[in-house]
Amino acid sequence: MDGVGLDGVGMEQIAAVVLAAGKGTRMKSDKAKVLHRVCGRPIAYYPIRAALSQGSSPVVVVVGHQAEAVEKELSPLFSGARIEFALQAEQLGTGHAVMSAEAALRKAGFGDRGSVLILAGDVPLITPETLQRLVRAKAESKAPLALLTTRVKEPRGYGRIVRNAKGGIERIVEEKDATPEERRIDEVNASIYLCDAGFLFSALSRMGRSNAQGEYYLTDIVAAASALAREGRVPWPASVEASEDEVSGINDRAQLATSAAKLQERRLTELMKDGVTVIDPSVTWLEEGVEVGADSILEPMVSLRGKTKLGKNVEVGQGSILVDVEVADGAKILPYCHMTDSKVGKGAVVGPFARLRPGADIREDAHVGNFVELKKSVLGKGSKANHLSYLGDAVIGEGCNIGAGTITCNYDGANKFVTTIEDGAFVGSDTQLVAPLTVGKGAYVGTGTTVREDVPAGSLAVSAGKQRNIEGWVEKKAPKKSSKKSSRLWRTGFATRRRKARRASGTPAGRPTGSRRTRMRIPTSTKASPSSTTGSSRTTSS
Repeated sequence: MDGVGLDGVGMEQIAAVVLAAGKGTRMKSDKAKVLHRVCGRPIAYYPIRAALSQGSSPVVVVVGHQAEAVEKELSPLFSGARIEFALQAEQLGTGHAVMSAEAALRKAGFGDRGSVLILAGDVPLITPETLQRLVRAKAESKAPLALLTTRVKEPRGYGRIVRNAKGGIERIVEEKDATPEERRIDEVNASIYLCDAGFLFSALSRMGRSNAQGEYYLTDIVAAASALAREGRVPWPASVEASEDEVSGINDRAQLATSAAKLQERRLTELMKDGVTVIDPSVTWLEEGVEVGADSILEPMVSLRGKTKLGKNVEVGQGSILVDVEVADGAKILPYCHMTDSKVGKGAVVGPFARLRPGADIREDAHVGNFVELKKSVLGKGSKANHLSYLGDAVIGEGCNIGAGTITCNYDGANKFVTTIEDGAFVGSDTQLVAPLTVGKGAYVGTGTTVREDVPAGSLAVSAGKQRNIEGWVEKKAPKKSSKKSSRLWRTGFATRRRKARRASGTPAGRPTGSRRTRMRIPTSTKASPSSTTGSSRTTSS
């Protein structure tokens, strides 16, 4: 069985083994390291995807710590691909992890004639193009082993590449086993290998663990290949140098954030090359899997997550967050909207400060304005809900007007009910629609109405009583406004009179006893303040 590379050239079958069994203690987390997310996907998603994109099949993922959780989360992300999982029950090193994958490879029908690509599960920045370079280097050298290396300014903690006088790779020495001279080497191992399957499993079977860690080092396969080369039986191991960024693993939260930023930069650059305007890439967030059409505009602090898909010529305003949202061509999302699992039709306008909850469906040319919330509701073509409304479990037809402050009362404490508003209906401001009910085609609902029954087509629904005006009430009853100065003088005089009244009655100083109503009384012998008004709370007697 032949695979096909990125350039379309036929090649030998290549299987891949992705090592994802470790706990990742430096993450300081109860969650397995490979399940921590980078741009919306688990860390291990990226090397698996790179291996599949390069043409590897099958891909065996070696799991250990939280094995069930890792398999459960990764499997749905690669439906249809040949992904197998192998358990490393005991953590005895990287060499032991690859040995744990052998049975799964055999079960998948992979024999000794192909090659095995081995990757760490914590290198999200690795690209299919770099893996393809490794495949070509091995094919051209005809060596049983090829590996990626990189050069770093501070190689501490990395396995060093030890070469002979002719430049051939002799071995890889781990930090704890290295001599002072070897520790000064700046070329380090990237832990990505491509091996002849027969050579790999033969070398693994002879592997020991007499080292500082007491583990089976996968790096020992390099020494095995070099031993064969010294005997003249095979060419020396081939190597390809990659950038440090691309092959750097994630060990802690700081490296997690760094890798996410680099993935974002890579993705946003691709979008801009494809005709999308990103006003400020440094404060724009796109998760893996998001699609954005040409001529769209993303303003600063926009966050597009999950399976969000934007059509062409879509504008997304500053600060908006879209999660699993589908937006059709020409729609506008104004600033600071929060939208989840919703649809926005062609030419529609949403926001600013609108919230679309799961099941919201805004049809073509419809408008959703500021501080409007929709949940599991359809807003028909050309309809408008421009201000301060809650529309839940509603089906709203075409050309409707939903006034400010409208509420669909969809929940009775136990069940949810549907409000239906048919085409062309007009709902006045401050209306409550107590579901289940239907507002018929072209009907009107008056402002301030509580609608409890169906409104027939073409009808007017009102629930408020007749307005009653009381003439002269303001002059007779309403408290009169006073200046700040007169109000202050009145309060000062009131306090003085109250103290005198207490002394006359023998009441102790401090807070008076009794009810508030009693305390506020003033003895009848005290004259009223000139600023007092008949009918006000400030009277001279109870």
